[in-house]
Amino acid sequence: MSLPTLTVKPGAVALMALMAATRFHHFGTPFALPDASLAIFFLAGLWLGGRYLFATLLIEAGLIDYLAITKLGVSDFCVSQAYLFLIPTYAAMWLGGKWCRQFTRLAPAALAKQFAALVVATSSAFLVSNGSFYLLSGRYPEGNWAQFVERFAMYYPPYMSSTLVYGVVIFAAVSAIKHMIAQRASHQTA
Repeated sequence: MSLPTLTVKPGAVALMALMAATRFHHFGTPFALPDASLAIFFLAGLWLGGRYLFATLLIEAGLIDYLAITKLGVSDFCVSQAYLFLIPTYAAMWLGGKWCRQFTRLAPAALAKQFAALVVATSSAFLVSNGSFYLLSGRYPEGNWAQFVERFAMYYPPYMSSTLVYGVVIFAAVSAIKHMIAQRASHQTA
Protein backbone atom coordinates (compact mmCIF):
# COMPACT_ATOMS: atom_id res chain seq x y z
CA MET A 1 0.00 0.00 0.00
CA SER A 2 1.43 3.33 -0.99
CA LEU A 3 1.04 6.52 0.95
CA PRO A 4 -0.66 9.49 -0.71
CA THR A 5 1.70 12.02 -2.21
CA LEU A 6 1.63 15.48 -0.66
CA THR A 7 1.92 18.14 -3.32
CA VAL A 8 2.35 21.77 -2.42
CA LYS A 9 0.42 24.10 -4.68
CA PRO A 10 1.92 27.59 -4.96
CA GLY A 11 -1.59 29.10 -5.21
CA ALA A 12 -2.60 27.52 -1.90
CA VAL A 13 0.58 28.76 -0.24
CA ALA A 14 -0.02 32.28 -1.57
CA LEU A 15 -3.63 32.33 -0.30
CA MET A 16 -2.54 30.99 3.09
CA ALA A 17 0.17 33.65 3.30
CA LEU A 18 -2.38 36.35 2.47
CA MET A 19 -4.65 35.07 5.25
CA ALA A 20 -1.74 35.09 7.69
CA ALA A 21 -0.92 38.68 6.69
CA THR A 22 -4.45 40.10 6.90
CA ARG A 23 -6.56 38.15 9.40
CA PHE A 24 -5.57 40.18 12.47
CA HIS A 25 -7.83 43.16 11.74
CA HIS A 26 -11.30 42.50 10.36
CA PHE A 27 -11.90 45.92 8.78
CA GLY A 28 -8.30 47.04 8.67
CA THR A 29 -6.49 49.91 10.32
CA PRO A 30 -4.22 52.67 9.02
CA PHE A 31 -1.36 50.16 9.48
CA ALA A 32 -3.00 46.85 8.52
CA LEU A 33 -5.00 45.60 5.57
CA PRO A 34 -8.54 44.32 6.16
CA ASP A 35 -9.14 40.59 6.53
CA ALA A 36 -9.01 38.77 3.19
CA SER A 37 -10.38 35.45 4.50
CA LEU A 38 -13.70 35.58 2.65
CA ALA A 39 -12.06 36.22 -0.71
CA ILE A 40 -9.42 33.58 0.06
CA PHE A 41 -12.06 30.90 0.62
CA PHE A 42 -13.88 31.95 -2.57
CA LEU A 43 -10.72 31.90 -4.68
CA ALA A 44 -9.53 28.62 -3.14
CA GLY A 45 -12.87 27.06 -4.07
CA LEU A 46 -12.60 28.51 -7.58
CA TRP A 47 -9.04 27.55 -8.39
CA LEU A 48 -7.95 24.79 -6.07
CA GLY A 49 -10.84 22.92 -4.46
CA GLY A 50 -10.35 19.92 -2.26
CA ARG A 51 -11.77 19.29 1.17
CA TYR A 52 -8.30 19.04 2.70
CA LEU A 53 -7.45 22.56 1.63
CA PHE A 54 -10.80 23.79 2.97
CA ALA A 55 -10.03 22.11 6.31
CA THR A 56 -6.48 23.47 6.29
CA LEU A 57 -7.74 27.02 5.72
CA LEU A 58 -10.26 26.62 8.55
CA ILE A 59 -7.52 25.42 10.89
CA GLU A 60 -5.26 28.27 9.82
CA ALA A 61 -8.02 30.82 10.48
CA GLY A 62 -8.69 29.38 13.94
CA LEU A 63 -5.00 29.26 14.79
CA ILE A 64 -4.46 32.86 13.68
CA ASP A 65 -7.44 33.98 15.76
CA TYR A 66 -6.11 32.08 18.78
CA LEU A 67 -2.64 33.61 18.44
CA ALA A 68 -4.02 37.09 17.80
CA ILE A 69 -6.15 36.97 20.94
CA THR A 70 -3.77 35.16 23.32
CA LYS A 71 -0.42 36.55 22.16
CA LEU A 72 -1.06 39.84 20.37
CA GLY A 73 -3.78 41.43 22.45
CA VAL A 74 -6.48 41.46 19.76
CA SER A 75 -9.96 41.73 21.29
CA ASP A 76 -11.92 38.51 21.78
CA PHE A 77 -15.26 40.32 21.37
CA CYS A 78 -16.23 38.27 18.30
CA VAL A 79 -15.43 34.90 19.86
CA SER A 80 -18.59 33.33 21.22
CA GLN A 81 -20.87 30.35 20.62
CA ALA A 82 -21.45 31.82 17.18
CA TYR A 83 -17.77 31.30 16.25
CA LEU A 84 -18.59 27.80 14.98
CA PHE A 85 -20.82 29.40 12.37
CA LEU A 86 -17.68 30.56 10.59
CA ILE A 87 -17.56 27.04 9.14
CA PRO A 88 -20.78 27.48 7.09
CA THR A 89 -19.79 31.11 6.47
CA TYR A 90 -16.56 30.04 4.78
CA ALA A 91 -18.32 27.07 3.14
CA ALA A 92 -20.67 29.56 1.42
CA MET A 93 -17.65 31.35 -0.01
CA TRP A 94 -15.92 28.09 -0.99
CA LEU A 95 -19.02 26.74 -2.71
CA GLY A 96 -19.56 30.05 -4.52
CA GLY A 97 -16.05 29.81 -5.90
CA LYS A 98 -16.48 26.14 -6.74
CA TRP A 99 -19.69 26.95 -8.65
CA CYS A 100 -17.71 29.43 -10.76
CA ARG A 101 -15.41 26.68 -12.03
CA GLN A 102 -17.83 26.07 -14.87
CA PHE A 103 -16.75 29.37 -16.44
CA THR A 104 -13.46 28.59 -18.11
CA ARG A 105 -13.33 31.52 -20.53
CA LEU A 106 -12.79 35.15 -19.63
CA ALA A 107 -15.85 36.28 -21.59
CA PRO A 108 -17.80 39.29 -20.27
CA ALA A 109 -20.91 37.20 -19.53
CA ALA A 110 -18.89 34.61 -17.59
CA LEU A 111 -17.07 37.33 -15.64
CA ALA A 112 -20.40 38.96 -14.77
CA LYS A 113 -21.72 35.63 -13.50
CA GLN A 114 -18.59 35.08 -11.42
CA PHE A 115 -18.88 38.57 -9.96
CA ALA A 116 -22.57 37.95 -9.16
CA ALA A 117 -21.61 34.65 -7.50
CA LEU A 118 -19.03 36.49 -5.38
CA VAL A 119 -21.69 39.02 -4.31
CA VAL A 120 -24.25 36.30 -3.50
CA ALA A 121 -21.70 34.16 -1.64
CA THR A 122 -20.48 37.15 0.36
CA SER A 123 -24.03 38.22 1.20
CA SER A 124 -24.87 34.68 2.30
CA ALA A 125 -21.70 34.52 4.38
CA PHE A 126 -22.58 37.84 6.00
CA LEU A 127 -26.07 36.67 6.92
CA VAL A 128 -24.73 33.45 8.45
CA SER A 129 -21.85 35.02 10.38
CA ASN A 130 -23.52 38.21 11.55
CA GLY A 131 -26.94 36.63 12.07
CA SER A 132 -25.47 33.87 14.22
CA PHE A 133 -23.37 36.38 16.14
CA TYR A 134 -26.38 38.59 16.77
CA LEU A 135 -28.53 35.67 17.93
CA LEU A 136 -26.02 33.47 19.77
CA SER A 137 -23.16 35.59 21.07
CA GLY A 138 -24.94 36.91 24.14
CA ARG A 139 -23.73 40.40 23.25
CA TYR A 140 -27.30 41.51 22.37
CA PRO A 141 -29.58 39.98 25.01
CA GLU A 142 -32.30 42.56 24.34
CA GLY A 143 -31.82 42.45 20.59
CA ASN A 144 -34.57 43.36 18.20
CA TRP A 145 -35.02 43.66 14.44
CA ALA A 146 -34.39 47.41 14.42
CA GLN A 147 -31.05 46.91 16.15
CA PHE A 148 -30.14 44.04 13.78
CA VAL A 149 -30.96 46.19 10.74
CA GLU A 150 -28.87 49.02 12.18
CA ARG A 151 -25.90 46.70 12.68
CA PHE A 152 -26.47 45.21 9.23
CA ALA A 153 -26.27 48.68 7.69
CA MET A 154 -23.10 49.41 9.67
CA TYR A 155 -21.16 46.20 8.92
CA TYR A 156 -22.40 44.94 5.55
CA PRO A 157 -20.77 47.63 3.35
CA PRO A 158 -17.20 47.11 4.62
CA TYR A 159 -17.72 43.33 4.71
CA MET A 160 -18.82 43.33 1.08
CA SER A 161 -16.42 45.97 -0.23
CA SER A 162 -13.23 44.47 1.17
CA THR A 163 -14.20 41.03 -0.15
CA LEU A 164 -15.02 42.41 -3.59
CA VAL A 165 -11.78 44.40 -3.78
CA TYR A 166 -9.65 41.41 -2.80
CA GLY A 167 -11.60 39.04 -5.04
CA VAL A 168 -11.54 41.25 -8.13
CA VAL A 169 -7.92 42.42 -7.75
CA ILE A 170 -6.51 38.94 -7.10
CA PHE A 171 -8.61 37.37 -9.87
CA ALA A 172 -7.51 40.07 -12.34
CA ALA A 173 -3.84 39.76 -11.37
CA VAL A 174 -3.81 35.96 -11.64
CA SER A 175 -5.72 36.07 -14.94
CA ALA A 176 -3.27 38.62 -16.36
CA ILE A 177 -0.28 36.52 -15.28
CA LYS A 178 -1.81 33.36 -16.77
CA HIS A 179 -2.48 35.24 -20.02
CA MET A 180 1.10 36.53 -20.19
CA ILE A 181 2.51 33.04 -19.54
CA ALA A 182 0.27 31.54 -22.24
CA GLN A 183 1.30 34.23 -24.74
CA ARG A 184 4.98 33.75 -23.95
CA ALA A 185 4.61 29.98 -24.40
CA SER A 186 2.82 30.40 -27.74
CA HIS A 187 5.55 32.77 -29.01
CA GLN A 188 8.27 30.29 -28.04
CA THR A 189 6.60 27.44 -29.94
CA ALA A 190 5.95 29.55 -33.02
